[in-house]
Parts: sequence; structure tokens; C-alpha cells
Amino acid sequence: MTQFRTLDDLPGDLTGKVALVRVDLNLPMKDGSATDVTRVEAVKPTVLELCEKGAKVLLLAHYGRPGGKRHSTMSTSFIQGDVEKVLGKEIMFIPEVAGPVVEQALGILRAGDIGLLENTRFWPGETENDPNFAKAIASHGDFYINDAFSAVHRAHASTEGIAHHLPAYAGRAMAAELEALDAALGNPETPVAAIVGGAKVSTKLDVLENLVSRVQHLVIGGGMANTFLAARGVNVGKSLCEHDLADTVTRILDEADHAGCTVHLPYDVLVAEKFEANPPSLRTSNVHEVRPDEMILDIGPQATEALADVLKTCRTLIWNGPLGAFETPPFDAATIALAHHVAALTQEGSLTSVAGGGDTVAALSQAGVTGDLTYVSAAGGAFLEWMEGKRLPGVAALEKADD
Repeated sequence: MTQFRTLDDLPGDLTGKVALVRVDLNLPMKDGSATDVTRVEAVKPTVLELCEKGAKVLLLAHYGRPGGKRHSTMSTSFIQGDVEKVLGKEIMFIPEVAGPVVEQALGILRAGDIGLLENTRFWPGETENDPNFAKAIASHGDFYINDAFSAVHRAHASTEGIAHHLPAYAGRAMAAELEALDAALGNPETPVAAIVGGAKVSTKLDVLENLVSRVQHLVIGGGMANTFLAARGVNVGKSLCEHDLADTVTRILDEADHAGCTVHLPYDVLVAEKFEANPPSLRTSNVHEVRPDEMILDIGPQATEALADVLKTCRTLIWNGPLGAFETPPFDAATIALAHHVAALTQEGSLTSVAGGGDTVAALSQAGVTGDLTYVSAAGGAFLEWMEGKRLPGVAALEKADD
């Protein structure tokens, strides 16, 4: 694993030092308060540890997509109260990210205090990764800490640029994420299985291309499985299916074959004439017996059991995407059953399980097993790009900083 510095590499006493900490505070809001503060909970250990060591902590974050100009409803001041609640500390809001206003605020903050800087995306230099903008922000800090894995796939000033101007470190959440991802794909215990679900193959082509050469078992679920079945000559009725990708899917199956990767497709499925909760036309069918007026909405119980048996032989699992239309019962059955199975294998110590992506996190939460997997990543885009085998600019900046 590529080495990077963590909080353990900082001195024990940081009194008089300023820590610039990139965090993800892009919280979902309703009626003026956050509906989910998971992202604040994630960075709490890093922020409080720096405060305890006596640093003045300046939080850098984006909020929404204001397009490089000030926007009245996208100020980070709106989330200040929610952040204070989670951290259990008062925070000073600073309406700039660089310049005399920030200097003045630092003069008022005492050792162990926290300042929340304005939305970094109010300035065009943020998304353009303008070196002068990054340098201006960096001029206020003694060191930089990135604890926002969900933003590392973007080469922005606050996620990548600042690391070129200050000693850079991974925060606690970032370090945990990078270690988990390394255990899953970087240097995993084999055999490795990957579950890739979701509606469309077209959105995950790069993921599939990367995984077939790196895992021993590839499980295809969701609407994507219909496209794979159709490419193999199965009549999928009126299921969601990208028929135009048949050649692409055939090529991926050939690549998997050459690489010694077994691709698992369902042989029994849950079908219905209409996509609705508990439809009267619901039945379990062999994949070769789907009628023209039916659609496949989940994998069947036999296929689920077969996958559970496959996972018993594996040491590592990467999971991105549900197996069926899990938001609508009973098409959540396979995803939830397999989630319980993965949780049990993880808890008994035979499987390292890493999952990520919005739908996957929601499905695991629905199954009540989020805390039972080895690691569940809340990062959507960054997690997907990591699965695609791409180099993440924010991570690369931390590695370079250690040269």
C-alpha cells in the first residue's frame, strides 16, 4: 500500500499551530436542519483530536453547487448548528476562505477552537484548482489534513491543490477508508468476489472492465443482470435491459473467461407483469421461462442461496449495487438475504467485506447490517472511481506530499 502521513505523524502538542482540515459537510437539509449527520460523525474523531492537541482548526468544505459565486442558500453557515451539535463545541463561522478576514478570525480563536470557513465553491478557483487560490488558503495554515474521501476524486483546490503548499496528512476517516480499500482491491486475500448491481450496465462499464481481471468471482445483479442474460440469448420479456450493449457484454464475458473470473448470473428470478409493491402477478421463474409480458425485478431464492455458497469460499468481498429493485418489497428479498449472509461471514472472521455507493448503503441499512461489515463507504463517486481502478487526485496529493 502506498504510504501517506496520518495524525500519528504530527507532534503531540500543536498549540499555536493552525490545522486546515478538508471535511465533507455537504449535508442533506430539510426545514433548516440536517436530516443526516453521518458525514459530520465521520470527521468528529479527527477534529476533536486536533482540538485536544491545542491546534486552531479551520474547517474547509463545499456545500451544494453554487457555480463559483456566492449563493444566499448555499453558505456553510446554514450547517454550522448541526456541526456544533455533533462536535459538542461552539464554532466560529468565517465568511471567507482566505485573506484579512481569516487572519482576523485566527487572532480571535484560541488553542483548541474551531472555525468554519465559507463554502469553498463560492470561488471559481476551487473547482478550477487554481494554484494561486490554493496558495492563498494554504497561507493561513501550518499543515493540511484531508478527511473527506468522498471528495478525493475531484482535483479541486481544497482537495488537491493545498497539499502542494503545506505538509499534508490523512485524517482518521480518510486513513480508515484507504486501508479498507487497500484490503479489498489493492492487496486482498483471495479468492475475491465482487457484487455489482444497479439499473444499467452503461454506467458501470469501467468498473466491470477493471474487476474482471482482478477478482475471481463477479456477481451481476439488478437491471444489469437482464442485459447480461439477454446477451446470452435469454428472453427477458419487458424487463429493463440495454439490448444495444450485447456485444460489449459478450466482450466482458470473454475477458472474464480469459482472466479466470467466474461471472455469476441468476438462473431463477422474481418476475411480475407490473412494477409495484407485492403485485398479484408475482412469481418465481426459471430465467428461460420469463413470459413476454413479464419483467425481472429480483434474483430468485435458489440463485441467492447459490451466491451465499460462493461467498463461503471467498476471503474478500467488494459490493456496489443491489441485486434487485430493493426499494419496493418483495424485490428487496435477495439483497437483504445476501446482506445477512455477508454480515455473518464477516462477523465470524472468514470474510473481509467492503461496500459502498448510495443504494448499497441504503440496502445494508434496510437489512440492519451496516455495522457488521468490515467497512461501508458513504462515498458515491469516489468509491465508484476507485472500483474503476482510477487514480484519485486527492489521494495522489497525499502520497506526493510524503515524498
